[in-house]
Amino acid sequence: MSDTTGLRIVLASRPDGRPQPTDFRIEQVPVPTPGEGEVLLRVLYLSLDPYMRGRMSAAKSYAPPVEIDATMEGGTVAEVVASNDPAFKAGDLVLSHSGWQTHAVAKTQGLRKLNPDIAPISTALGVLGMPGFTAYSGLLTIGQPKAGETVVVAAATGPVGSAVGQIAKLKGCRTVGIAGGPDKVAFLTETLQFDVALDHRDPNFAAKLKEACPDGIDIYFENVGGAVWDAVMPLLNTYARIPVCGLIAFYNATSLPPGPDRMPLLMRTALTKSLTIRGFINAEFSSQLPDFFNDMSGWIRQGKVRYREDIVEGLENAPEAFIGMLEGKNFGKLLIKVG
Repeated sequence: MSDTTGLRIVLASRPDGRPQPTDFRIEQVPVPTPGEGEVLLRVLYLSLDPYMRGRMSAAKSYAPPVEIDATMEGGTVAEVVASNDPAFKAGDLVLSHSGWQTHAVAKTQGLRKLNPDIAPISTALGVLGMPGFTAYSGLLTIGQPKAGETVVVAAATGPVGSAVGQIAKLKGCRTVGIAGGPDKVAFLTETLQFDVALDHRDPNFAAKLKEACPDGIDIYFENVGGAVWDAVMPLLNTYARIPVCGLIAFYNATSLPPGPDRMPLLMRTALTKSLTIRGFINAEFSSQLPDFFNDMSGWIRQGKVRYREDIVEGLENAPEAFIGMLEGKNFGKLLIKVG
């Protein structure tokens, strides 16, 4: 590359089931020139998130899909290289949505300046960004935790689940985290201070979850679905709340899971236990962003919320890292260090 060329990764084909490296294509492209009211950005960090799997599909969803041959989308932290807006200058660090590429042009009204003195800039894509806000808004608005309640979190070492469990602890709840593998399980109790941590790969997982929740489950923060949900559902208390954030167990599915049809059981449980099952997209709660930044930044400074990042070097490694993330291979918030 030179000062006039950059790289981008485009969607080459729509995956059928598990994404393959051939579903992506890396291209060398000219560095764009900013227009009036725009800035040229050099991407430093790219966030990889499970929702991107949905954007690779043409199925109708809450947001339009990435088009074939278009740059894969994603949140980024970037440096301003050139500016045609007096409110931004070269060297400013910003949160943007530049996608899987080394350079991008952006309208300045869509950017948020970052202060590296407050927290590492990478946290704007994790605990102080979309994942952290998803945890904050989903748990507090839908989960409505109360002191003494039992909160169970799936994918609990991920950027959303880890924040959910720690916020629940701050609200006086008993927290049970579910993750995959002994290292992640140990991290939940030893570093994040969950009360109990369980490995969903344990053949006795369902029995151990029941043992860990002798008084049932009041809030289940759903990130996974599948076998974890099957173990959780019988333990839900009357008036339990289930914020539905993600269903990563099904993201690569090409057909419905095998029978029997469990919908009648789910609906009967929702009816007889007066459950609240609420899917959400964090943008619905954008009015809470000022409270989130104030609360979360304070909790981090005070050491009450901790976070872990899994940083992979090089934009060219984004497809492999993304595919691995969908299979639980990352440990913490997954980022690509681009710049």
